[in-house]
Amino acid sequence: MLSVRALQAGYGDSQVLFDVSFEIAAGEIVTLLGRNGMGKTTTVRAVMGLVPPSGGDVAFDGARLRGLTPEAIARRGLGLAPEGRQVFPTLTVRENLVATAANRLRRDAPWTLERVYALFPRLAERQQQYARTLSGGEQQMLAIGRALMTNPKLLILDEATEGLAPVVRAEIWRCVEALKAAGQAILLIDKNLAVLERLADRHYVIEKGRTVWSGSGLELTRDAERVHRHVGV
Repeated sequence: MLSVRALQAGYGDSQVLFDVSFEIAAGEIVTLLGRNGMGKTTTVRAVMGLVPPSGGDVAFDGARLRGLTPEAIARRGLGLAPEGRQVFPTLTVRENLVATAANRLRRDAPWTLERVYALFPRLAERQQQYARTLSGGEQQMLAIGRALMTNPKLLILDEATEGLAPVVRAEIWRCVEALKAAGQAILLIDKNLAVLERLADRHYVIEKGRTVWSGSGLELTRDAERVHRHVGV
């Protein structure tokens, strides 16, 4: 589904990505692992066209994405819940969800308000509240729900549980498990190796803008000491 090859990108004269490569097949959960500042979020931004790649290539369903605008990339079926949530603070929960809602891929059972509220009951309870009044965990649920309302083929969750209370993290992981069971392809960035090892199909480790390790959950367990050297603080 998504193929990233030798991706290079940065900001101005500062190059962040030097050689990032990974793949995601339909229905897979794939993780990007690494310490802060290693290039994970820049990789996501380059895939989404928010940072123009300076080298390498990105393809989705066989079509090249490099050079397309973020809007055009999103229309092809990529949905992003970004780092820092970035919900619309002066819109209500309901308005956030419907603001970018679309079923461009004409799915038979698209994501709707009712389905998002069933996945995140707290959003149903707070649907008339302004997003700025929500807790951090509720804003994360809203960011994921907003991305799902675009009915993406690939959902990208950047720092899915960062800074959240344990009970809220458990709620997010429950929802990711439900999405996996429904066949949703997900690119997941997070630091909770114990959960990711169980949930994800494959893992990629990024260090200093390069892919330095990749493997399955079983291989992650087997190479835990080596991976920790790249991921641990």
